[in-house]
Amino acid sequence: MLWKIGQLPARLPAILGIFAVVAFALWLGVRWWAPELGWSFVREHPACWAVVMVGYPVLSVYPQGVLYRAYVFERYAGLFPGRWTMIVASALAFAFLHIIFRNWLAVGLTFAGGLQFAPRYSEMGSLATSSFERALYGCWLFTVSLGQYFYHGTITSVGTAIRR
Repeated sequence: MLWKIGQLPARLPAILGIFAVVAFALWLGVRWWAPELGWSFVREHPACWAVVMVGYPVLSVYPQGVLYRAYVFERYAGLFPGRWTMIVASALAFAFLHIIFRNWLAVGLTFAGGLQFAPRYSEMGSLATSSFERALYGCWLFTVSLGQYFYHGTITSVGTAIRR
């Protein structure tokens, strides 16, 4: 069984500790490079933000976890010998999905996220744990107003950074 929710409580302190550091760094990044974005989604569309906080984990995080962790690990394990080659393959597949948004931020952050979520899945075989962790980061990206780069392409080049 992939879900294995019982494994989440033991990993929760580590997941939340890493999340706190990364969330602070992401918030600082937005504050530095695009201060006009900070909290704009929450401030301008609070009802929509609330729907995203509930719907995103169910409609996006879990299905992508099934595909880019559970399925990739199961289906392609023979092609990628070794734990870390499998993890990198999973992260690359996850990042590749995000090229449809046509911006480097979506691809780069999802590759980094894939390198974080895939080892957790590889270690525990728990889709619940890796999905919970991914939902934290995804919801945070929407909260600090970076979510717009993950549902439509708004960056036209690296030179424009996160500014429109």
